[in-house]
Amino acid sequence: MAKDSEKGNLKSLAMIKKFGFYPEKLYSQLSVPELVESSIQRKEGILSHTGALSVETGKFTGRSPDDRYLVQDNMTKKNVNWGKVNHPISEENFNKIFERMKKFVKNKEIFLFNGFVGSDEDVRFPISILTDRAWQSLFSNQIFIKPTKVDVEKYKPKVLLVALNDFKSIPKKDGTNSETFITINLKRRIILIGSTSYAGEIKKSIFSLMNYYLPEQGIFPMHCSANVGKNNDSALFFGLSGTGKTTLSADSNRFLIGDDEHGWSSKGIFNFEGGCYAKCVNLKKETEPQIWNAIKFGSVMENVVVTKDTRIPDFSDGTLTENTRVVYPLEFIPGAIIPSLAGHPNVIVFLTADAFGVMPPIARLSKEGAMYHFMSGYTSKLAGTERGITQPKETFSQCFGAPFMPLHATKYAEMLGNKITQHNTKVYLINTGWYGGPYGIGKRIDLKYTRSMVTAVINGSLRRQSFKTHQIFNLDIPLDCPGVPNELLDPVMTWDNQEEYFQAATKLANLFIQNFEKFGEVPKKIVEAGPQKINL
Repeated sequence: MAKDSEKGNLKSLAMIKKFGFYPEKLYSQLSVPELVESSIQRKEGILSHTGALSVETGKFTGRSPDDRYLVQDNMTKKNVNWGKVNHPISEENFNKIFERMKKFVKNKEIFLFNGFVGSDEDVRFPISILTDRAWQSLFSNQIFIKPTKVDVEKYKPKVLLVALNDFKSIPKKDGTNSETFITINLKRRIILIGSTSYAGEIKKSIFSLMNYYLPEQGIFPMHCSANVGKNNDSALFFGLSGTGKTTLSADSNRFLIGDDEHGWSSKGIFNFEGGCYAKCVNLKKETEPQIWNAIKFGSVMENVVVTKDTRIPDFSDGTLTENTRVVYPLEFIPGAIIPSLAGHPNVIVFLTADAFGVMPPIARLSKEGAMYHFMSGYTSKLAGTERGITQPKETFSQCFGAPFMPLHATKYAEMLGNKITQHNTKVYLINTGWYGGPYGIGKRIDLKYTRSMVTAVINGSLRRQSFKTHQIFNLDIPLDCPGVPNELLDPVMTWDNQEEYFQAATKLANLFIQNFEKFGEVPKKIVEAGPQKINL
């Protein structure tokens, strides 16, 4: 066994030397116990009372979108949707950073994880992740798909990601906004990350690369969670961070496919990952038992406050950040589907957390309505998900994942519309946010009611109900929904002052219209499926 391990390490060393990396010591494909042990020895974290590794990420407790770049070259110049989200960096500046990173690791201990993104073996990408933190290698081990012994023997990476927490860029020299950078070279399939310890950057940069390449193969890449019932009735849950993708897909009556990133091919849906990256803020065993029980040896908690003497996490303490996280492998969820594959989805749910308190809790969408709301990607960005966000703020993130979508929104929306038509998939919009008033005045919709809505959508009972049109948002809302109070279904009925509701709802509807104008020429049927102009 020792000889096999030594042989594998030499092979890994030879592989990374091809990229120009010559670290002082390379730890390749360490086991989970070995990575946990290394993390503790290197004082990167501590163990909680359940055996989960607890780490703090320092200055960065969320993504840093202003420090994310795509290399602009002859391949990407025309087909990437450049702008506020996809910031360009030159090939020259990328190469400068890359060369200095190679020199930086010469006297460092480096950890290597080789694995896959994509559970469909026909389209999966072999990835190699180099980090200078043992716990980030553990994170990679648990969030991505582990190779088998057969895979290791013939392993050839298609993607290289290098994350060096202690390496800083030189803004004036490298063309970056700060010393922190997340740079993605789509042509070379190399990702460089520096001066941030937030592991979400590793996960999401790989996702961005998949979102660029899969459409070329006719595969629809999706920022969504997915589960499946006993009758192979799969369902997708789209939504930004904090809207409930992970929570609602972790259903004890159904089987989890994945909590965040999937592809939809001609065969069905498949998970990109081999693990889950769940929010922990205010986590309770009674409401989210599957996530609660997954926090054990092998999982990694980020920025969760842990009592020093008892080592018990306090999930209600947001001192470090509201964006507390835990990563764990899919097998920690009872009944998870491994490999994570399922048939074409019967149902799609778009999730939003409306802080205005004016969106209906559930609405039925036509194909065009689905494309409209998919392109809009409305929610309220919740505290802590990104740097500088301390209060909920309205946002429109196209495709429910603009920071990870290199192509134009219409490309992804066309793929969605085609899939809905081909497979007769039903689509619903569910608001997990507020009612009875805006954030600070109204109340957040009870999780048990949201779960009842999801159940009614999946088992088909909602289709048998009568609907009416919400005139401001141009949405079909049900008159009844099993397990949900009728007065909750029409948001105007939850406000004390209906005129104030009308004003707030009209304001948001007009924001939808204003946002949609950025897409330019869009088929008339799609535009007409959204809110129409109303004068205040």
